[in-house]
Amino acid sequence: MTLHTKLLDGSDKALMSSYLESLALVERLHRLLLDVVKDEFERLGVLEINSVQALLLFNIGENEVTAGELKSRGYYQGSNVSYNLKKLVELGYMHHQRSEIDRRSVRVRLTEKGRNIRTMLNDLFARHTEGFEARGIINASGMEDINQSLKRMERYWTDQIRYIY
Repeated sequence: MTLHTKLLDGSDKALMSSYLESLALVERLHRLLLDVVKDEFERLGVLEINSVQALLLFNIGENEVTAGELKSRGYYQGSNVSYNLKKLVELGYMHHQRSEIDRRSVRVRLTEKGRNIRTMLNDLFARHTEGFEARGIINASGMEDINQSLKRMERYWTDQIRYIY
């Protein structure tokens, strides 16, 4: 019997079922977050950027980064990072400057307009955390437990990409 056709016993089936549920939840939560950000921006009258671009601005924050660093630092996972950066520069949310050392490399940082978007998202996320606690949904300790588990999964998946088992 190969590894791929291994029969699962009861505990393996339970873990597999929970794992698949977690994968579906992560995917749904990401899409829902994009919808929550879109809804907030529509409410505030911010219509020229999308939620992916807004989260990109939020994650860059006060840093000055290259497109490659956005992916390596985990700020951005999308394949169309160049398009979104170009759009954000065109719309005045980011400054860009070619590197003096490597002319192929462009460094980006937020403009005042970009920092305003970041503040809007920070305010939204602060309201969320207050609501989590006020409604007894999750506290800081519970959130930390979730984060630790997700980080372990991230390391495992990263190892799967880098190494053949």
